[in-house]
Amino acid sequence: MNKDVIIIGAGVAGLYMLHTLRKQGLDVHIVDRAAGVGGTWYWNRYPGCRCDIESLDYSYSFDEALQQEWKWTEKYASQPEILAYLEHVAERFDLHRDISLNTSIDSAEFVEDTQRWRLTTSDERILEAKYVVMATGVLSAPKDPRIEGLEDFEGHVLKSASWPQGGVDFTGRRVALIGTGSTGIQMVPKIAEQAERLYVLQRTPSFSIPAHNRPLSDAEQSEVKSSYADFRRRARSSPLGVDTKSDPRSAVEVDAHTRESVFRANYDYGSPMRFANSFNDIVVSEEANAHAVDFVAERIRERVTDQATAEKLIPRSYFLATRRMCIDTDYYETFNQPNVELVDLLENPLERVDATGFVVDGEHIEVDDIVLATGFDAITGALSRIDIRGRDGRVLNERWADYPASFMGVMVHGFPNMFTITGPLSPSVNSNMFVTIEQHVEFIAGLIAASEGQGTSTVEVSAQAETDWCTHAEEVSHQTLFPRTESWYTGANIEGKPRVVLPYLGGVGAFDKLLDEQAENHYPAFEFA
Repeated sequence: MNKDVIIIGAGVAGLYMLHTLRKQGLDVHIVDRAAGVGGTWYWNRYPGCRCDIESLDYSYSFDEALQQEWKWTEKYASQPEILAYLEHVAERFDLHRDISLNTSIDSAEFVEDTQRWRLTTSDERILEAKYVVMATGVLSAPKDPRIEGLEDFEGHVLKSASWPQGGVDFTGRRVALIGTGSTGIQMVPKIAEQAERLYVLQRTPSFSIPAHNRPLSDAEQSEVKSSYADFRRRARSSPLGVDTKSDPRSAVEVDAHTRESVFRANYDYGSPMRFANSFNDIVVSEEANAHAVDFVAERIRERVTDQATAEKLIPRSYFLATRRMCIDTDYYETFNQPNVELVDLLENPLERVDATGFVVDGEHIEVDDIVLATGFDAITGALSRIDIRGRDGRVLNERWADYPASFMGVMVHGFPNMFTITGPLSPSVNSNMFVTIEQHVEFIAGLIAASEGQGTSTVEVSAQAETDWCTHAEEVSHQTLFPRTESWYTGANIEGKPRVVLPYLGGVGAFDKLLDEQAENHYPAFEFA
């Protein structure tokens, strides 16, 4: 296969990239290891899986007819509905004819002699293209936990990121669920509905607020759709890619009554991004953050009957919103059920798993199933699993061994004609991903059009521009509380990964303006050869 552009990944980013570049007259093809389109929303089909961004925000804005015709059923869409939406997009824009599924890429090499990329599939087929776009996703490389004895377990080991297509029936079974991030929080109430006994193994608790999910009325959808352009404009110019209607004041400067009222209004609305932006200093001021923590902690105590359990569910080792906040439906209330038990691994670490269960504090607990909700190697993880070699044989994994350098998450110096969508040091996971994906897709398409218009062989970000951006991103992150939290945002969940704040924290709106400035000034950060 020889193409103008090969895109790796058929998720939200890959589908839009294909559609956009095809309109520019390029010969484009997607490859994806899955058996269907959807990316993250294809693989993550575990019980309770749904988005934490409201449906009317979490969708494409590039086509007005698409916006108007698709009808969302709930405030927060479930995985099946989001997958159906992405399948609809693929059908509507006739994308399938340029997509190869069940195709994994093992390596990608820039060939100096031809100035083209040479990709090798897992079944040793060769693909060639002038440009490569990595639409590999930010949460698509599951973390494999190192648990002593897990391979000896004779029951079922189920992974949230590769859940069986037909689902799982836990009726009458004893289940251990490991992990209490967003995935675990969504799964716990659902598994508890069926299981005879559910043990929730928690090392680090998460901050979560009620989703207050509900059906969306026709009137609500019509109101947004009648002025969708303004709705999208506000989102794209906001800090997080969602109009959070934030209070512009400091949480420290207002009186206690006002502070409580603002927190309560955002908590009761049910949006983690709204709550995290209740005031303008939640993620930059320790004192402001402490007020937010105190408010959420009190709500957890109200929702959990046993106060000893409630205290274990309250995070104490990091600042609120410096890990992505979660939303839930009856997560904390589930611990009030007699068949559910919290196992605090900070108090008593998990010693091992054996053939029939697990051991904590010398006690052996028998279970039939172990569910792993242990997270991802975020942002760079999917790329690290491909052997990517750029100019002069430079290896991307070696380049990123100490620091994931890139220019705005779009391109890495030394890897000409290779683009990354929502790569490191872009807003990525600290945003509404649909907005930041559209930003990157449109910027990359413009950059390729500029290169093709000039008749150049390669386009590559300059070393100086990349260095300057890395310096800027670091300076911005150190004005916040994020670097002081160990999380997947900083690579702390992966052994050997450099400790860097991976998302750019300057805000989606500011980032959009910087991208526009590059385009308006004919891409000064890039070298066309």
